[in-house]
Amino acid sequence: MEKGTLVEFRINGERRLAVADRPEGKRHWIAIDDRSQSHTLHPRQITYEVANETFKPSDIPNFFKEVKPFLDPSSLEVAWEILIEGGDSTDPKELAMLLFSDQSPVMCYAAYYLLSEDKLYFKQKGDRYEPRSATQVADLKHQIEMEAQRQRDWQSFLERIESVLQGNSVEWQPSDRTRLDALERFATVEEAPTRSSAIEILAALKRPETSQAAFQLLVDLGIWSPHENMFLRRAQIPIQFSNKVLEVSHHRLEFPPEDLDVNRLDLTHLKVYTIDDESTREIDDGLSVEVLPDGREKIWIHIADPTRWVVPGDELDLDARKRITTIYLPTGMIPMFPSELATGPMSLNPGKTCCALSFAVILTAEGAVEDFSIHASSIRSTYRLTYEDVDEMLHLGVQGEPEIEALSKWAKLRTAWRQSQGAISIHMPESSIKVKSDGEVTIEVLDDSLSRQLVAEMMILTGEVAARYAQIHNVPLPFRGQPQPELPSDEELLQLPAGPVRSCAIRRCMPRSELTITPARHASLGLDTYTQVTSPIRRYSDLVAHFQIKAHLRGDVLPFSVEEVKELMINIGLAVQEAVFVERQTNRYWSLEYLRRHSGEIWDALMLRWLREHEGLGLVLLEELGLELPMVFQRLARPGDQLRLKVSLVDPRRDEIRFQEVTQQEAQQAVG
Repeated sequence: MEKGTLVEFRINGERRLAVADRPEGKRHWIAIDDRSQSHTLHPRQITYEVANETFKPSDIPNFFKEVKPFLDPSSLEVAWEILIEGGDSTDPKELAMLLFSDQSPVMCYAAYYLLSEDKLYFKQKGDRYEPRSATQVADLKHQIEMEAQRQRDWQSFLERIESVLQGNSVEWQPSDRTRLDALERFATVEEAPTRSSAIEILAALKRPETSQAAFQLLVDLGIWSPHENMFLRRAQIPIQFSNKVLEVSHHRLEFPPEDLDVNRLDLTHLKVYTIDDESTREIDDGLSVEVLPDGREKIWIHIADPTRWVVPGDELDLDARKRITTIYLPTGMIPMFPSELATGPMSLNPGKTCCALSFAVILTAEGAVEDFSIHASSIRSTYRLTYEDVDEMLHLGVQGEPEIEALSKWAKLRTAWRQSQGAISIHMPESSIKVKSDGEVTIEVLDDSLSRQLVAEMMILTGEVAARYAQIHNVPLPFRGQPQPELPSDEELLQLPAGPVRSCAIRRCMPRSELTITPARHASLGLDTYTQVTSPIRRYSDLVAHFQIKAHLRGDVLPFSVEEVKELMINIGLAVQEAVFVERQTNRYWSLEYLRRHSGEIWDALMLRWLREHEGLGLVLLEELGLELPMVFQRLARPGDQLRLKVSLVDPRRDEIRFQEVTQQEAQQAVG
């Protein structure tokens, strides 16, 4: 290379021109550009030399000005059409002659420029350029158009986002869904596979590239609520039913499957009471009392029979098997079955003849099971009562409904009998947190009333009877057991105040209940064998028990083998654990949100126990709300201490809450 040669090189991909000035070492050259900046260039860095002419750096702008009019990419298509016919390759000098009929330095560089920018018609091989085939060019054109369309879609998407952020309403396009899904996944799980797509959106909007920023953007766009349930989203629990499941559900309503239990026991003559909360729509149990000729009383517990509408292995069954359980949240429930079935023919709705699995039980005078039988039945629900209705009836002693009084009497005997068998009673306040449609949050402490105790005892009795039937007949189903706990000594318990503090100490020692394929003792219930069968619309384990028991009653082959029940139990255990976590965390979120909205109030509280005494971290009970929450104490305290607390900091999204104790004087000032 000679001094004065015009060369092209690249810096960070940018095309630059400079004039060779002097050698540097053995192989490098110092080149000066049109801004008088010097560059040390190795021959490998030089992409083109303008031959047969000498230049000064000041000539560069005029040279490029002469080149520019000839840089029309469409001219390459003409050259490609000519060259492809003979399959001839070319170089900048030959192309300059073909395109411009001129091989001057300006024309040769223009030809080189066109070839080096081209990604469509030619491919470089050494110093020459070969025309691509017509098929290759067509494919590349398609790819380029697709990329151009993607860029147009991307810009339109960003424009729609900006429009929404400015307060306008827009109609999201189908192509937007993928990008919005990426944002949702990134906001839910920071290391989501679609992370890069979400970060691209956040970067384009000049927002922080974090999951929190993605969450806020979705809220700002009105796609998510500020109170979006992230626990539910992370658990990936299906909220909606698939179209296929809904189609099957509709079909079942119009064309019920054949009832396998052709000899259902007709119990429509019995008076049947259903007792639930007023808001309950899935009515899955009813109670009756039948007076026998010898004067004894037979208790009937009727459980809804969803297996009348579901076949093992069909779409409804498999979908319920994925869901495992109905999930109850302050904002509403996520049912295991489509609501049109669950609240319709599956439920024991009043005034209608319903299919049921009925458990007939005769108890001894002490409350033990003397005799029992199980029947696929037909019943007619007579009265739909609330817990408050039954409490009022028991309190007033309504003479017209002696069955309610009888059920209450037997429930009390059952409680006493179970206690004699070692049952462990733990009475802790239980809260019901609801979020109304207008966003109002309410917290109600549920009374441990006679009516609730009555229903609970009847359901426990049903579980014992079902388990005993399965045990006697070797029917595999999910039994529920609980190991015997190591409780504090009576002396230790007596040192604690009676009530929630003592119950909290006992609860702390209780091991988790377990699903087993063989009957096992349930310590806290005081039963040698137990299973759950009373909520088949809401719990898949109960549904499995119904399938198994009903098949055995008919003399049919059991739908599930021992191994299949074992496998189901593993899935049930994991899914229920996840559902319980979602329910617990969601309730905690809304309890903190309630306290945030009532941050100025003063709450009566009870110190329950230490969580980490060395750190001053204890567990307190807000008695009016029935909420158990952690608190850092700034002083010595003992379980049972009465406190007056005020929220000093609360952040539901971060799951943070801090309390401060309030003096009597401060409390009076707050009231005043």
